[in-house]
Amino acid sequence: MGGDWYDLIPLSGGRVALVIGDVMGHGLSEAATMGRLRTAVHTLADVELPPGELLFHLNDLVSGLGDDFYATCLYIAYDPTRHLCSIARAGHPPPAVVRADGTVFFPDLPVVPPLGAATPPFDTCELALPDDALLVLYTDGLVETADRDIQQGMADLARNLTTAVRGTPPGETADPDRLCDTLLSTLLPPEQHTDDDAALLVARLRPLPTEDIATWSLPEDPRAAGQARAHVRGQLGAWHLDDLTTTTELLVSELVGNVVRHAQGPIGLRLLRSRAMICEVSDGSPATPRIRRAGDLDEGGRGLQLVAALAHRWGARYTAQGKCIWTEQLLESVRGS
Repeated sequence: MGGDWYDLIPLSGGRVALVIGDVMGHGLSEAATMGRLRTAVHTLADVELPPGELLFHLNDLVSGLGDDFYATCLYIAYDPTRHLCSIARAGHPPPAVVRADGTVFFPDLPVVPPLGAATPPFDTCELALPDDALLVLYTDGLVETADRDIQQGMADLARNLTTAVRGTPPGETADPDRLCDTLLSTLLPPEQHTDDDAALLVARLRPLPTEDIATWSLPEDPRAAGQARAHVRGQLGAWHLDDLTTTTELLVSELVGNVVRHAQGPIGLRLLRSRAMICEVSDGSPATPRIRRAGDLDEGGRGLQLVAALAHRWGARYTAQGKCIWTEQLLESVRGS
C-alpha cells in the first residue's frame, strides 16, 4: 500500500489539469495522506489557482502533517486554445514530451525539494507543446530501482517511448493505453522485484482548432451588451448552434451588464466550441462577483442567479489583466452525441 496517485481535473475555458504525485513511504498512513492531498488538489484547482500557487498551499498542508511527511508533486495546466502547458513541480521528475517523430525530451524545470521540505515560492514555467505531442507523467517507481538510478531510468523511458511510437503502423497514432502497457512491461517486468509502487499517465493533448474560437473587444458603455448579443447570434449561427442562441444571449447580457455597471475595462468576449459551449467575459477588475439574495422589491441583484440557473457550470478566474467570468452549456443534446 503506497501513496502514488495521478489525476485529470477539468478546468474552465476547456483547460485541464494533469497531476501526479508520490507520498514518500509505504503503508496505511501514506495512503491516507495521498487521499488528503488528492482531495486538496481538486479543491485548489476548482478555485483556479495557478500551478505555483497551488503547490504553495499544498506545501503548507504537508508541512502541517509533521516532520516525517514528505510528498512530491507535478501539476500541469493545459490550455488547448494556445496548446500551452503551465507547469510547477516539487521534488518530482519532469514529464517526458514525445514528438510525433518519436523523439523525446524532458523540459528543463527548476529543481525544488519535495512538499514538506520546500521553501516557497514555486516557479511556474510555460511549455509550448509540439504538434501531435504526447505528455508522459510518471512517479520515480517507474524509472528508479535498486539496480537503476533515476537518470538511467529516464533514459530507458525515453528509449522505450521512441521505440513504441516509431513502431506504430503508418497512418496511425500511438494509442496511450497500449503505450502504458508497453512501458510497464518493459520498465517493470513481472520477474523484476521492486519495493516501490509506480504511477503512469500518458496524455495526447490536442489544440482547439482556430475555427472553434471567436474573440471580440467590447466598448466600455451600455452599448456593449447589445453588441455582445449580436456577436453571439452571428457566431452560433455560423456554428449551427442556433438552439443555444436565446440562452447564450441571456447569459452574455448579464455578464457584460455586470461589467459595465460594477467593473472596469477593457471588456472582452470569447466563445469556445469544445465539448461544451463556453462563453467568457473578461474585464480589468480583480473583484470577483458573488451571488446575493435580492429582496422582493429590489430592482437588481438577480443576474448571477439567472446565470447559475441557465448554465451547466459557471465561475470566475483571475487573469493577468483582471478576471474572467465563464459559463458552460452542454452540447451533447444539440449535436446528438
